[in-house]
Amino acid sequence: MRSILVLLSSISFAMAADWPHQRGPQQDGNVPSDGHLLDTLPEEPRVLWRVPATDGYAAPIISNGRVIFGDLQKRNETFHALNLADGKPIWHHELDKPHKDGFGTGPRCAPVTDGEIMLMQSCMGELHCVNAKTGDLLWKKNYQTDFKAPYFGEKGTAVGGSRHGYNASPSIDGDHVITLAGAPGAAVVCLDKRTGDVVWQSQDDEAAYSPPLVATISGVKQVLCFTVEGLMSVDRNDGSLLWRVPMSTDYGRHVVAPVIYKDLVIVGSHQVGLIATRIINKNGKVRIEEAWKRSKDKGGPNISSPVSIGDHLFMLISETVVCINAKTGKQTWAQEGLINTGDRRAFAAFIGMGDKIMMLTDMGELILFKADPAAYSEVSRAQVCGKNWCHPAYADGKIVVRDAKRLSCVDLNPTGN
Repeated sequence: MRSILVLLSSISFAMAADWPHQRGPQQDGNVPSDGHLLDTLPEEPRVLWRVPATDGYAAPIISNGRVIFGDLQKRNETFHALNLADGKPIWHHELDKPHKDGFGTGPRCAPVTDGEIMLMQSCMGELHCVNAKTGDLLWKKNYQTDFKAPYFGEKGTAVGGSRHGYNASPSIDGDHVITLAGAPGAAVVCLDKRTGDVVWQSQDDEAAYSPPLVATISGVKQVLCFTVEGLMSVDRNDGSLLWRVPMSTDYGRHVVAPVIYKDLVIVGSHQVGLIATRIINKNGKVRIEEAWKRSKDKGGPNISSPVSIGDHLFMLISETVVCINAKTGKQTWAQEGLINTGDRRAFAAFIGMGDKIMMLTDMGELILFKADPAAYSEVSRAQVCGKNWCHPAYADGKIVVRDAKRLSCVDLNPTGN
């Protein structure tokens, strides 16, 4: 019995010490309750290692003592696995030729893993599944050739993934991979994770930049997809459409991940505002209703996803950090002066830390503040990298951050241990 308990404890610790998706192990931006929660930040964090990084915005992830990140190498989108302890290379994998537009070039889609497989998706819709340990290719799909997805680049009226790249990271759910191919009849696709075979495909939406999210809400297991056409939900089992909330934004710029609060799903954009949709299941029949709406005049998120703690959302609207009541949509406080990038490109990454929030600013500063709905209350701050536009990965008191020139692993433990 003791050996079984030790094994279960080891498995739990390993999961808690991973950041296998851009939004963390629960895909909601929060550190698990049994994870390493910080009370403060050291004044001068210790840099454990740094390696050069070229073009790209793909967020790094952490899994099984390794860091995986992507950049541009030999004119190809390339992903690398490094040792978390010292930054030494383990394997690399060339994915695809690059997409280029007014925002730059290089990979933009964060890799995803469950410890067994690793998924890497290029801007032009090349999806590779590799062995997470060795980097060996297991199978691949191409959204353009396999599903007839559009890709035009930054031209004319092209929208969503067809314009700025297929940047919505896939999700792994059990034995399946859920991805947004953004093609006619294959907006959302379910694949066998070991073979790549299609299990089901559904709808005609073009892909935006928000990752699909598998969740059980009001007793119904579903896949939430924030596409160019708006928010939709399909049945996890067969892909049949459950409900839709149409939304329209110039060039399909829907970026933020859906936030789930009880029976509400909350999404928005800088041109839509913020909308909370209530999911109602009555005798197996699903319907929806608008719970509340924050108009675009009051502002909505652009490229930074909110984090939900307790009954409140903490997020970036324009260049202002705000707290919003998830039940009502009412703003409880706003704090200016933390973000420096211009309005349309303002960025911050939020990581929930129990009763606190750690925010990486666009200028590479970490700020730890209380998840207090009454007022902004800062705990500490520390500089960890240069100007950036990329979500960090966090595990076991260490943060992996990326700026324009390098990838850094920084120890945030106050003692430096």
